[in-house]
Amino acid sequence: GMPADPAAHVAKQDVIYVSGGNTANALALWRVHGVDVALRDSWARGAVLGGWSAGANCWFENSVTDSFGPTLRALGGGLGLLEGSFCPHYDGEPERRPTYTRLVADGVLPPGYAADDDAALHFEGTELREVVSQREGARGYRVTVEGEEPLDTRVL
Repeated sequence: GMPADPAAHVAKQDVIYVSGGNTANALALWRVHGVDVALRDSWARGAVLGGWSAGANCWFENSVTDSFGPTLRALGGGLGLLEGSFCPHYDGEPERRPTYTRLVADGVLPPGYAADDDAALHFEGTELREVVSQREGARGYRVTVEGEEPLDTRVL
């Protein structure tokens, strides 16, 4: 079950992995229970934070989400540990890439990063160190107002 004090439980962890799911709901629950602050404190002291889909969206200032229903839109209100925006499932869902590039081009989302399914972006602090993938052809991207730039991706 859930620990009596979720924030205190999170604050003691050295590795925190956030699964996929509803990003907006996760962020709302974290804020109610102080888990957002505990995550920031854990990150500041050097804990390893990670996740996929919603568990990747949450670390950025903003992201593309289906948290509010079938239509993809900007999330708003991410934790902001990493600057800019993020889009998961870049090659896995047909509307992700065109929606993200349009939202960034239109200034709705700040520039950021996208990841194909099976690709991961590895940050140290706030600096992108490398992109890795478990599948040939899956990669990461830098997305700006000018468009997308594929990033060097190492296949594991």
